Amino acid sequence: MARVNSASNSPSFYSLLFFSSLLLASHFNISEAQKGLSLSFFAKTCPQLETIVRNHLRKVFKQDNGQAPGLLRIFFHDCFVQGCDGSVLLDGNPGERDQLANIGLRNEALETIDVLRGLVHKACGKVVSCADIIVLAARDAVALSGGPDFAVPLGRKDGVNFSIEKTKDLPGPSSNTNITLSKFAPKNFDATDVVALSGAHTFGRAHCGTIFGRISPQDPTMDKTLANNLKATCPSASSTNTVNLDIRTPVVFDNKYYIDLLNRQGVFTSDQDLVNHEKTKGLVNSFANDQSLFYKKFADAMVKISQLDVLTGNQGEIRDKCNVVNQKKSILSSIVEEMVEVIDQI
Repeated sequence: MARVNSASNSPSFYSLLFFSSLLLASHFNISEAQKGLSLSFFAKTCPQLETIVRNHLRKVFKQDNGQAPGLLRIFFHDCFVQGCDGSVLLDGNPGERDQLANIGLRNEALETIDVLRGLVHKACGKVVSCADIIVLAARDAVALSGGPDFAVPLGRKDGVNFSIEKTKDLPGPSSNTNITLSKFAPKNFDATDVVALSGAHTFGRAHCGTIFGRISPQDPTMDKTLANNLKATCPSASSTNTVNLDIRTPVVFDNKYYIDLLNRQGVFTSDQDLVNHEKTKGLVNSFANDQSLFYKKFADAMVKISQLDVLTGNQGEIRDKCNVVNQKKSILSSIVEEMVEVIDQI
């Protein structure tokens, strides 16, 4: 009588075969739910995701509230270039972060995103992308600073490249409103979106080099008292000092930025010129008079920009570390690694 291999009849053996088949299927088939973004994307795979992100950011902002606008800026500068794919996080020689438009992105905020990635991956496994973490961190930066709280769809994958050329698409602080609108128009953003998103400057700071052209010589559209204060802080374009973008409530996300503009106290040309353009001046007045309206339009525009050219399903990857792409692996080696993890748990 033939000898029976007891190992092949063990529950563990059959469990391994079952899980192996699932792993193979997961590499070659993407479910309908994984093909796009969803408000409930991580309901089963990482239900504690948003709690982990928000609880950690509460601690971060208590120690350094300047990281809130820093995280929001990273979101804009990622999504506006080639979609919300985490490309701005990638190291390069040079990379996107090294370009003129991205000078001043806060290193501490970049580090916070990778810390969040570590916390989330520890709790849930490697199922959440750095791109999704950028979006959640930006939303929470607004909400935890007094601004609107809103749901954001999730399920993005991280890109495996970056674009230096497309950083030129980013609107600059010295742009007039015509230029700013022209930068947003190809991405299907209208004047309401532009004025609402400009309200992100209701907190945060600017480096002297970005405003010196407005104060020396003095821009006649700028309030004289503000100009004199800025000159005192920024004696030269090379000064390392920084100035508040909102002189009324610089660390609170509210509608006071628009009141600044009506009083000729916008710090950037791109901000102050919104009052002078026929397509945007009425919106500035509306948001200055109605904070709830501003909050709604800002949230709508944030969700809209968060869905620009996203990678989903079998596109892109979920990075092990946010600043580098994953080492290339064959499908077979990936399956073997996952099988080993399954065996360890049997």
